[in-house]
Amino acid sequence: MTKNDTQVLLDHLQDISLSEKRILVTGGAGFLGSWMCETIIRKEGSVICADNLSSGRYSNIEHLIHLSQFTFVNHDISHPLEIDGPLDYVMHLASRASPLEFTQYPLEILKSNTLGTMNALEIARKFDASFLFTSTSEIYGDPSVTPTPETYRGNVNTIGIRGCYDEAKRAGEAICMAFHREYGTDVRIARIFNTYGPKMRSDGHYGRVVPRFIDQALNNRPITIFGDGLQTRSFCYVTDQIEGLVRLACIPELTGTPINIGNPLEVTIIDLAKRIIDRTGSKSELEFHELPEDDPRRRCPDISRARELLNWAPKVDLNTGLDAMIQVVSRIKQGP
Repeated sequence: MTKNDTQVLLDHLQDISLSEKRILVTGGAGFLGSWMCETIIRKEGSVICADNLSSGRYSNIEHLIHLSQFTFVNHDISHPLEIDGPLDYVMHLASRASPLEFTQYPLEILKSNTLGTMNALEIARKFDASFLFTSTSEIYGDPSVTPTPETYRGNVNTIGIRGCYDEAKRAGEAICMAFHREYGTDVRIARIFNTYGPKMRSDGHYGRVVPRFIDQALNNRPITIFGDGLQTRSFCYVTDQIEGLVRLACIPELTGTPINIGNPLEVTIIDLAKRIIDRTGSKSELEFHELPEDDPRRRCPDISRARELLNWAPKVDLNTGLDAMIQVVSRIKQGP
């Protein structure tokens, strides 16, 4: 977190109290998980961060380790986890999420979102804690309705390369609702659209499109675009995303109601690449590669439900968010 991002996020969450709340965050060393851990601590709560560091990084949470409000547990949530109570919230953010990981870690992705979801829900049930499940826009597959509302049921290829992630998240939502119906567990389901910001990895198979494009542009390497670049995505800056997740977790009477949390601005991938080239002053050229199987042509959320129920909408425009991330990546590249 940058100091400015931290303060902006806290300002936007002034009406939400986490004081003296004890919260388990699975995947807490990952991109979103580490932001969530720090936000909870800044809001005067305490965190148990569970992560097996398969895609999360210890460096994301290293500055929190010495704090009395923070506990790190190196654990794969696909296996049962014993936690001492009490707990007020369980936030399940553990999962690999990069499309470049779907071919290498399909079973791990399936386990974290099915077995892992069930294990995390058992912890929430034990302590009567509210449960936040970070689902995804990928449950919609390649949608026939755009902007896509929560009522859309999806167009997903169960046996395709993306099925390990899409179907695991769909199953995770079903497991949440089963716990709600059978045990009365308070479950909150967030359907997250593309998120970007500091701490997002650009390396290897972890690389997501925004940090990868920025890294390529800063090094004047070709910007690698899959397909013709006319497919669209909607990019939400991380502070907006975390605000939406915290609101969903904490606002009463939202159990069992899936809510899209994303930016309704729809941009093509080729436009994203050109924005990054312009904003970095890069000499990079565009390089086109074969489009992966079942890659969705459009991705844009209908956020009417989030506006109404969470009083939430993204506040950071795309150019501002890209500039912030470019500065962070540039500092890392330059070193101390």
